[in-house]
Amino acid sequence: MKFVCYSNWDQLPKGADTLFAQCEKQSLFYSRPWFENLITTLVDEVMLLACVVVDNKVLALLPLIQSTKNNFLSFKHRYTTHFSLLLTEDNQAQIIDCLVQGLTQRPVRSLLLEPVANDDAAINRLRTRLEQSGFQCAEYFRFYNWIYRVQGQSFADYMAARPARLRNTIARKQRKLEREHGYDIRLYSGEDVPPAMADYYAAYTASWKANEQYVGFLDGIVTNLSCPGWSRLGVLYVRDQPIAAQLWFVAHGKASIFRLAYDEAWKPYSPGSILTSYLMEYVIDTDRVEEIDFLTGNDAYKQDWMSDRRERYALSCVKNGAAQSWLEKFSRSLKNLLPK
Repeated sequence: MKFVCYSNWDQLPKGADTLFAQCEKQSLFYSRPWFENLITTLVDEVMLLACVVVDNKVLALLPLIQSTKNNFLSFKHRYTTHFSLLLTEDNQAQIIDCLVQGLTQRPVRSLLLEPVANDDAAINRLRTRLEQSGFQCAEYFRFYNWIYRVQGQSFADYMAARPARLRNTIARKQRKLEREHGYDIRLYSGEDVPPAMADYYAAYTASWKANEQYVGFLDGIVTNLSCPGWSRLGVLYVRDQPIAAQLWFVAHGKASIFRLAYDEAWKPYSPGSILTSYLMEYVIDTDRVEEIDFLTGNDAYKQDWMSDRRERYALSCVKNGAAQSWLEKFSRSLKNLLPK
C-alpha cells in the first residue's frame, strides 16, 4: 500500500474502475463519467489526484485541483452537489492513514473540500486524521439538500401523502391545460436523450432563468450519463411546442432532479408541477427508485415534493503554522463564496 499523486486523469491505473464502480452506487457525482466530463471544463487547472494504491488497484482517491500554490480545492463543478473521498470498503482506517501521511509529506498548505455531508463517514475519518496530523479544520454551511425516501411506496401512496393543495393544483391545471389547448408528455431515456436536448433548451430559453451558462458541460454529461442508460428527459408539449422540460438522472436506485424549466408564458397552467408529477410516477413505479434527490436549494416548493432536508458543507483544513494573516484571508474568502 502506498501514496501516489497523479497530475493527469489518464495516469490513473486501470484498476481505478473498480473503485468508481463501487462509489457510483452512493452518488452519480462519484462516477467515472461525471469526472471525465468535468475534466473537459477544467483544462487549464492543475490537477492533484491523491491516491492510495496497491499493485494496480486504487483503494482511495481524493480528486483535487490547485487553487494557489500549495492550496487545493475539490475537483468539482458548479453542478456538483455531492463531493467525497472515494474509498474502498475494506481497511478504511489504514488506507486513510496512508493518504494523510502522504498529503502531510507534500507541500499542501490547505484543502477546501465541498460540498460535503456532515454524516459522510469517509470525510469525517479524513478530517480526524488531518487534525491529528497538524491541520486545523472547520465547517461552513453551503446549502440545503431536499430528498424523498420512497421506502417501497407506489406513486399513488406517495401522492396521497403530498399536501392537498399540491394534489388539487395538479389535477385542476391538468384539466385546464387539456381543455383549453391539449398537451402531451414525452419521456426520453438513455441514448434518446441527447438528440432531444434541443427541446430542453427551447423551454429553458423561454423560462425566467438566464441563458444556460454551461451548455458544453451539460451536453457532455448528458452524453456520458446516457450511455449507461441513466438519463431521463421529460418534455411537456402543446401542439409540438416544448413548454416545460426536466432533466433527471437515475442510477443505482437514486433519482436526481438535475435541471428543470418551463416557458414563462404558460405559468398559469403550472406546467412544471404537471411534469414533475409525471416524472415522479415514472421513477417510482417504473424505475423503482429508493430515493429521489432535489439536489441544491431550499426553495419552498421542494418541501411539497420531498420529505427530508439535509445540509451540505465546505470543509476547510489548514495546516497549523500557516501565517495567521493568510489564514484569516483564506477564511474570509471562503465565507464570501458561501450563500448569505
